[in-house]
Amino acid sequence: MERPAGVTILAVVAFLFGGLLALGGLGMMLGGAVLSRMANSGGLGMLAGVGGAIIGFILLGFAVVYIVDGIGLMKVANWARILTIILVGLSLLRSAFGMMRSLGHLNPVALCFALLIAAIDVWILVYLFKPDVKQAFGATSF
Repeated sequence: MERPAGVTILAVVAFLFGGLLALGGLGMMLGGAVLSRMANSGGLGMLAGVGGAIIGFILLGFAVVYIVDGIGLMKVANWARILTIILVGLSLLRSAFGMMRSLGHLNPVALCFALLIAAIDVWILVYLFKPDVKQAFGATSF
């Protein structure tokens, strides 16, 4: 069976997001290094450098996950569909926390953004569980 257009779109989005995460990770590492060189006090500069490196490596790790997911989606591998479901579920959870935070701070713009992201996440989940999409991945269950 041929790869559905929606799966191709999800793969391209995964590649783009992975690329942005990689740039962000490299930027965090570079920023931490620059801050550590600019800070006059050894302790604070060291903290900035180590913090930037840790956050940068975490972002690079997620970038690799998204790029591998994009490759799997392009190959219509069922493990990639399951990985996408997990990643979208985590994004949905993050959106829920964002909604709660924006309600606590009375920030309607942040609330609308979190609702928009949550709606897109729900749409992706519904799409990935459609019978014809599952069939394209060769999934028999889940």
